[in-house]
Amino acid sequence: MANNLKQIAIYGKGGIGKSTTTSNISAALAEAGYKVMQFGADPKADSTNTLRGGAYIPSVLDLLAERRRVDAYEAIFQGFGGIYCVEAGGPQPGVGCAGRGIITAVELLKQQRVFEELDLDYVIYDVLGDVVCGGFAVPVREGIAEHVFTVSSSDFMAVYAANNLFRGIERFSNSGGALLGGIIANSINTDFQRDVIDDFAARTATAIVQYVPRSLTVTQAELSGRTTIEAAPQSAQADIYRKLARRIAEHTESKVPTPLDPQQLREWSSSWADRLVAAERAEAERDRAVA
Repeated sequence: MANNLKQIAIYGKGGIGKSTTTSNISAALAEAGYKVMQFGADPKADSTNTLRGGAYIPSVLDLLAERRRVDAYEAIFQGFGGIYCVEAGGPQPGVGCAGRGIITAVELLKQQRVFEELDLDYVIYDVLGDVVCGGFAVPVREGIAEHVFTVSSSDFMAVYAANNLFRGIERFSNSGGALLGGIIANSINTDFQRDVIDDFAARTATAIVQYVPRSLTVTQAELSGRTTIEAAPQSAQADIYRKLARRIAEHTESKVPTPLDPQQLREWSSSWADRLVAAERAEAERDRAVA
């Protein structure tokens, strides 16, 4: 491997802001002077769009569909800050295994010693976290990534996906699999949301790496096909992403989480549902008292 190369996998359910977060981390690291590759491990092949002005790039599977032999550099495109962008890709909808692109792309880059030749500081894998088929587990199962982070909000389905990831990390931890660096708490704008995700982290013996609020700055940047780091470098949101990138860069010790079993997860979520109802009732009573 290249000197001091650090490989990181970032998981999260679809729509949680995983690719947005990953691209801003990559942009912040590149801004700080590091040589970065972002590896899109999602069949949609849209992980790196905001690093390249909204433009799509051909995926590894796209290229292999055209010809049997592919030079790895044909699948590598540079974006903001010189970031190397790769998309694994996936099959046509309804055909084949969505994880096959990850397996194929990782093997291609390894066989052609791309990481060594580019002398990278970071490879960041942006991995869909809704599913648990073999391909998507590769960065964890094979120990390709040294550290795994998950993007999760306080919503139940995001927490459910994170807990499933924790189960996979626990399962592969005794056979050299990657370990958990922590939770990136996304779309956290209220104390209640923060309390929910903090409690989940405590129950699963992990930690919150960074709280990231939902922000129109991010939406505006993405509508222009750019990261927040590029489109709004002086914004408060850009500084949050820079802080997150620094924490990931400085992270050295990952751990095995303690996932909740299905019954524990259901009881946990039900208890928070009851608290939310109680909080809403208390707020309504305060409003009536003021009126």
